[in-house]
Amino acid sequence: MRIVRISPQPNWVLSIVSDDGRIGNFDVSPYLEYEAFEALKIHTEFMKVTNGGYFVEWDCGADLSADTIEARWQIVGKENPQAAA
Repeated sequence: MRIVRISPQPNWVLSIVSDDGRIGNFDVSPYLEYEAFEALKIHTEFMKVTNGGYFVEWDCGADLSADTIEARWQIVGKENPQAAA
C-alpha cells in the first residue's frame, strides 16, 4: 500500500487515503507508550505528521510503515474515482 493523503485527527487518529482509494483511520494512541512516540503525546507534535508514501513520520523521529498501518487500520470507505476527476 502507498499512502496518498494523510490527515491527523483529534484523539491521535490518522485519516488515510491509500493509492487504491481505500479510506481508513489509524489509531496512534497505543504507540504513545513507546519511547520513540512519547513526544507525540503533545498534540501539536502529533499534528506535524508527514507523508512519505510508504511510511508516515514525525519531527521527533517516530515513524510507521504503510504495512503496519494497513495491518491495523479501520477502513471507513472508498474514494469515488469520478469525484477525483
